[in-house]
Amino acid sequence: MADITDYKLAKSIMGSNFIGIDELKSIKSMRFAFDKNIPDIFFSEGVLEQKKDNYILILGVSNFFNGDPVTIRNLRNLFGKNPEVSEPCFYNQDWYDKENFVDISMSDEWYLIRKNVYEESRAVQPQELMRKYLFPSAVSCTYAFFTAWLALGIRLWYHDFVWCSDTDHNGDRIYVGKYHDIDGVNKNGFSIHRHLALRPCYACID
Repeated sequence: MADITDYKLAKSIMGSNFIGIDELKSIKSMRFAFDKNIPDIFFSEGVLEQKKDNYILILGVSNFFNGDPVTIRNLRNLFGKNPEVSEPCFYNQDWYDKENFVDISMSDEWYLIRKNVYEESRAVQPQELMRKYLFPSAVSCTYAFFTAWLALGIRLWYHDFVWCSDTDHNGDRIYVGKYHDIDGVNKNGFSIHRHLALRPCYACID
């Protein structure tokens, strides 16, 4: 049987890197439908001690109060795409509207989400990184970004992209993040992109 850590103990270990029931309820712009039974925390005390500084332990919730599933599409509908109206928001793009991954719902379970990218993973092809790392889902990263900002004041991956486990209909890898363009060219917004793999239709002329 997997190790389970008590809720209060987990919160004590994680300190300010914890988003549970109370933290989610503090987010006025997101109203969740909470199950009467809080999911068990299937991370051992040792694992939490090891990750408490670099990760956030987040309670995932599958539905909003109105019954809608917690998906990327519904989060985007909630937060919009215009930083001049309100922040945080999504970057103004619509290429993924017909992709399946935007309608995958969060699960009612606990997630450990890393706050910062591994420095040694920068500019390395995702295929190579997957030999060592287990990528998180796009919806869990999106959910973590908005809940961490609003509940804890933490802006995850503010200038960085993170690779996700999802792919689009062509099999191209999804990556998300980079809320702020350090060069000031693009407007603020949580970005969702795909890494285009080379296929026979890519060629050149002279």
